[in-house]
Amino acid sequence: MNVEKQKKLFISNDDLSWEVLNDKVKRKIMSYEQSLMLVKVAFEAGGVGPLHQHDHVQITHVETGVFEVEIDGVKNVLKAGDAFHIPSNLMHGAVCIEEGVLIDVFSPMREDFIQI
Repeated sequence: MNVEKQKKLFISNDDLSWEVLNDKVKRKIMSYEQSLMLVKVAFEAGGVGPLHQHDHVQITHVETGVFEVEIDGVKNVLKAGDAFHIPSNLMHGAVCIEEGVLIDVFSPMREDFIQI
């Protein structure tokens, strides 16, 4: 197997840089192909993922921290080890209560996240 193909199969967190979204939120696009995308989002306490919606289906794992998550008008507090599922086009957002990291999976990939 060639080295370039191996790089696509194995992703080193240390090889990827953060994209700063604001003073309390940053993200790393870990990997993607047309049908799927994995994104790591780090929040400081008080960081906000504002309410929004998109066509993509999203499943998110709370890696660390505590978050108040709102999906379709329903709020729930989630902690490390929890997850949430957002069907296509539902309004959703999150507020970080205790510093943490969310792992987002999107299908299909979020083309709007890729900077060209």
